[in-house]
Amino acid sequence: MTSVPSKNIWIRRQQCPCGDWKCYVAYEGDAEETSIASQLIKNDTLPLDAMVSPYVGMIFKSDDDAFEYYGNFARKNGFSIRKERSRLSPQLGIYKRDFVCYRSGFAPMKKKPTGEHHRDRKSVRCGCDAKMYLSKEIVEGVSQWFVVQFSNVHNHELLEDDQVRLLPAYRKIHEADQERILLLSKAGFPIHRIVKVLELEKGIQGGQLPFLERDVRNFVQNRKKLVQENDALLTEKRETDTMELLEACKATKETDEDFVYDFTVDENDKVENIAWSYGDSVHAYTMFGDVLYFDTSYRSITYGMLFGAWLGIDNHGRTIFFGCVLLQDETPRSFSWALQSFVQFMRGRCPQTILTDLDPGLRDAIRSELPGTKHVTSIWNIFSKLPSWFSLPLGSRYGEFKSEFDDLYNMDSVDGFELRWNQMVSMFGLGSDKHIALLFSFRTCWALSYMRGYFLAQMATQAYSKSVDAFLKGVFSAQTCLRSFFEQVGISANFQNHARLELQYMHLKTCIPIEENARSILTPFAFNALQNELVLAMQYATSEMANGSYIVRHFKKMDVERLVIWIPEDEQVHCSCKEYESSGILCRHALRVVIVKNYFQLPDKYFPSRWRREISPVVYENNATQNGEDEWFREYQCLSETVFAESSITKERSDYVRSELTKELARLLNEVRNLPETDVVAMGLTLSPTC
Repeated sequence: MTSVPSKNIWIRRQQCPCGDWKCYVAYEGDAEETSIASQLIKNDTLPLDAMVSPYVGMIFKSDDDAFEYYGNFARKNGFSIRKERSRLSPQLGIYKRDFVCYRSGFAPMKKKPTGEHHRDRKSVRCGCDAKMYLSKEIVEGVSQWFVVQFSNVHNHELLEDDQVRLLPAYRKIHEADQERILLLSKAGFPIHRIVKVLELEKGIQGGQLPFLERDVRNFVQNRKKLVQENDALLTEKRETDTMELLEACKATKETDEDFVYDFTVDENDKVENIAWSYGDSVHAYTMFGDVLYFDTSYRSITYGMLFGAWLGIDNHGRTIFFGCVLLQDETPRSFSWALQSFVQFMRGRCPQTILTDLDPGLRDAIRSELPGTKHVTSIWNIFSKLPSWFSLPLGSRYGEFKSEFDDLYNMDSVDGFELRWNQMVSMFGLGSDKHIALLFSFRTCWALSYMRGYFLAQMATQAYSKSVDAFLKGVFSAQTCLRSFFEQVGISANFQNHARLELQYMHLKTCIPIEENARSILTPFAFNALQNELVLAMQYATSEMANGSYIVRHFKKMDVERLVIWIPEDEQVHCSCKEYESSGILCRHALRVVIVKNYFQLPDKYFPSRWRREISPVVYENNATQNGEDEWFREYQCLSETVFAESSITKERSDYVRSELTKELARLLNEVRNLPETDVVAMGLTLSPTC
């Protein structure tokens, strides 16, 4: 019976950006469950002496258990088995079982048909006498199977481990692999590429699957008719659902005039590409559209469409949704249309920086449509591809390569990067590797030596990458059609952009007035970043130069230095690490110089509007309240210390204070809990005694 998949299935794009049709990328964590077949591969490494040879009198609970045990024994010893004869009785049912070597007996003579071409295949049967016969008996009301005859004498050579797995008895495509094969086949993958994908996903070398390429081909051909019927239905479903999606966009526009969408049609007037965004997203872009993340990592198997999401980060460090697009293909033309639509949605405003995956077609589109925008390739997307590209070619040296690559990524000098890159390529023999060539062609988009000073707003971090992944997983919940997917995108976008933010009390970690002043201006996310730099600034030493600049060094790494330029007339500070230009947060080196200059608060220019509280819809307590809370906390702590010190002089004092304090605290808590929770408690209290 023909059926169409009931779910819209989304998978990561596995086509390698190098352009080779046979090359794939396997992402860590994509397959949470290991198939039975891969477990069999691992079990092949078990020692032979871990399994006892069958013997006469050996007992099994069932004939199936016996067959499985004998089959495992056979596999370990270089042959396979088959079921031969069985005997049946009215009282016991099947009570005799004969299991024999796969080469037992002789092939019967077959009469060749006349007038037809007939392949004369040679039989593998050679009269081998290896066998295990079983008999069933009822013992105390329980049926048991006993080995009554066993022989492990073969008249043929036994196979090695790498040969025995190729016997037909062990070349089974398990259900999990069958589903994966059919899924890839529907996506248009040829057989050899399907095999390659399975090898990459299981982390094994080529030719080590528990089945052959011809087994996959036979399986697909046997299911070909069903697949073709499904494809026809899927085409019809795709056309119907894309029209429903377009109608949903039109209906949303009628009820929400701020909703925006655009689409294209093909030569048959069928919907080809479609993009949309919401009024709240457009408004959020006006505040936080300086850096844009364009994620294109997922494709729908059911509809054959690429999903692209435009995302950003707000002043609280949360991922926010700007819009999305569904594309029929991954060509520069389609990406260009998507970018044109997005800029149109955002009223012509282009981002300062755009982060994307490693994609030559998308890079070309960005150069064409966003010529004034800095293009950055997310380093975490690159890191996720390195194992697929280099772990097998480099083998045990992959760890050394990864360490070298990390060092290259963090280098300061462009000349130093290119020199060391050439040394790395030579050291690992990767001169002709296509992936190394691809990475080098993208070097200006991912290496820090080229990107220092690009504004990234903390979006090039692993934490943000995980946040994006979590958002997308929420979008890609099981959907039956594109219309329900459209609704889910709206729900996820609305939840993400309007998520209620719990108020966070920001504790001070230093006695530096700069910290207290920054707390009253920045959001908790930005303040925590600045506070961390401020704490680390105390570990650095400064040396003033003749021109008024400073050399800043860490007390444990005096050979590593940063140049900080201080311009007193304009109260400007510039550091060679360019952290402020990248994140909008002053670095530890610049902060150290500002502290040396006896500044009690940072110049207002170093509190960018995108990190300030006032652009946030969240209402915070005012600074006076926070200062009062700090004062109250210190006084409470001081009072507690005084009581403890006085009561600990003698045991009599200690017992008295403990008894009285327990009663008073119980009374006080009861009274406090009866007070209104919505009143603002005055913090300007003076306790006695004070420190």
